Amino acid sequence: MKENRPTAPGVSRFRGFFALERNIIVLASSTFLLGWGENLWAKFLPKYLQALGASIGLVGLFGTLQEAIDTIYQYPGGRITDRIGRKKALVLFTSIGLLGYFLYLIAPHWPLIFLGLPFAMGLSLAQPAIFALIGDSLPREKRAMGFTVQSILKRLPIVIAPPIGGFLLGSYGVRGGIRLGLAASLALTVLAVFVQKRYYAETFTPAGRKGNRGSVLSRWRALNPSLKSLLSADCLVRFGDRLVKIFVIFWVMDHIGATAFQYGLLAGLQMAISILSYIPIARLADRKSRLPFVALSFFFLPMFPLVLLFSQSFTWLILAFFVAGLREIGEPPRKALIVDLAPQEIRGEVVGIYYALRGVVVMPAAALGGIIWSFQPKIAFLISIVIGLSGFLLLLARVKEPGKPTLVHRIFR
Repeated sequence: MKENRPTAPGVSRFRGFFALERNIIVLASSTFLLGWGENLWAKFLPKYLQALGASIGLVGLFGTLQEAIDTIYQYPGGRITDRIGRKKALVLFTSIGLLGYFLYLIAPHWPLIFLGLPFAMGLSLAQPAIFALIGDSLPREKRAMGFTVQSILKRLPIVIAPPIGGFLLGSYGVRGGIRLGLAASLALTVLAVFVQKRYYAETFTPAGRKGNRGSVLSRWRALNPSLKSLLSADCLVRFGDRLVKIFVIFWVMDHIGATAFQYGLLAGLQMAISILSYIPIARLADRKSRLPFVALSFFFLPMFPLVLLFSQSFTWLILAFFVAGLREIGEPPRKALIVDLAPQEIRGEVVGIYYALRGVVVMPAAALGGIIWSFQPKIAFLISIVIGLSGFLLLLARVKEPGKPTLVHRIFR
């Protein structure tokens, strides 16, 4: 489509700095809408399950099922993305989430939440499409910024939405407050589907049914060794994180005594810290090196449960969630590195393989964490810290960027 009038120089510079190509704007807009709706209730979902009659063990099982479904969805999501195109995949997968949110909304008891989970997680199918879209739309030197824009607009609602969600819970109770949030989420998801369908311009030629017939095993064997090393380290730090992630709300509210509103404020603080770090880090990662920032993320992941373990007041919780915000600073560079190492024609599939394998490893963590938590929460925190630090050390010793040595070699040479 031709422009009717030239773009102002200031606008061009702004769009160039933030890598705001048309499809990136569409992706970011729909991501913002989806994030705004979901974060009104997602942080409080364990309490919703509890209010609907689920035990702590069932909450842990729910977390494991989330990981399992996320894992199962990654590879087919990537395969479908490469076959039907990025636009159709995004619209299809986002639409699937609508049914899940509706089932959550009308659930009288916890089993219907479990039934709705496979549909509510439709966006897990879309993750390879999002990676592929950014990789297709931007050159290498702008990809970290592209992922940063997407990450900011995904997380920006978390600064405001959880406190609003906490206020709704405080005003209308757990059931009433979360159901109001779910109703808003349904409306915003419909709007996001409209934006994707109306404004996204497909630039990728789908492979169709006859293309990309390689097996998962053959794809794995062909993966860049650097990507395999990154995946191994990623699995360790995420396993440690998932051991306690879904139970943090119980530690904060039940053990320390924070209110739902205070918990929402802490979640907002966490995201605000992440967002403030994204843009300068992305700029440096695109210009210099991605790996040091990935390493910082992997370090702060186990530091969060360490600080949380010693937290006994709301003041300490502020410090803990500040550290939690720092866990995200290397996420856009990590995603950009994955895209850099994946061939365009099978980019969606490679991303799907990466996240599917990571999910297989991480899948049991929440259920195992639930067992340990029921016995002694502090032990769950300690195990989480040890496993997370081992992943950080593996990253330092084994992961390389193209044409560069490991971080250990860079430090000690």
